[in-house]
Amino acid sequence: MWLIAIVAVVAVLVRTHHITTIEIVLFCVIVPSIILHEISHGWVALAFGDDTAKRAGRLTLNPLAHVDLVGTIIVPAVMALSGVGMFGWAKPVPVNPGALRHPRNEGVAVSLAGPATNVLLAALAYGLFRAFNGVDTVTIEGTFGALWAEVLFFLGLTNIWLAVFNMVPIPPLDGSVLFERLLPRRWWPAYLRFRPYTMPVLVGLVLVNFYLHPGPLTWLYTHLYTWWAGRLGLRVVS
Repeated sequence: MWLIAIVAVVAVLVRTHHITTIEIVLFCVIVPSIILHEISHGWVALAFGDDTAKRAGRLTLNPLAHVDLVGTIIVPAVMALSGVGMFGWAKPVPVNPGALRHPRNEGVAVSLAGPATNVLLAALAYGLFRAFNGVDTVTIEGTFGALWAEVLFFLGLTNIWLAVFNMVPIPPLDGSVLFERLLPRRWWPAYLRFRPYTMPVLVGLVLVNFYLHPGPLTWLYTHLYTWWAGRLGLRVVS
């Protein structure tokens, strides 16, 4: 019933021109990308001996096991409709570092599995786009005139964005684990005093992006957009 209601609402928004095909494509590619990002953490943890995610039923491809109402539905929808980049999250996959065979190093591998999955998805989108390439230009808004091209373009762009954003060394993003692993021991006391405030800093960065034109996230997204179009051999036109 929820699915029928969502489809009905989207259909009305499309008919009344309150939502575009590109916005629907953005939402449809970012949700599975976020979910696969999270599942990969559990898969790698299981390979290293931690079956916490498996026992919790979080290694399934069923999206309902991973959807966070705010992070997987509301935030990506708002971001897609506002045109200020892509952002979202799924329910974190539970990982018990103590169950890993070599926690310090394997913990880093578990964290990097998410961005690595996004890179692989972007590579898949790249390969398919070049294999079926029948377009050579893209508008600033992302219009191709061919739905398959829009899906592959934004699938790759979304996953590049997720990989880059998640490598920012601010907890709870994945890049923070690598940063903490490389942090000299003598810096840890000062870092631990700062760490509890990292989540508000991250949320503040997202909020600031809504009020600045362009904000830092929008600026980064725009540059990644142009870079990705160039890699696909596309010319960006207004």
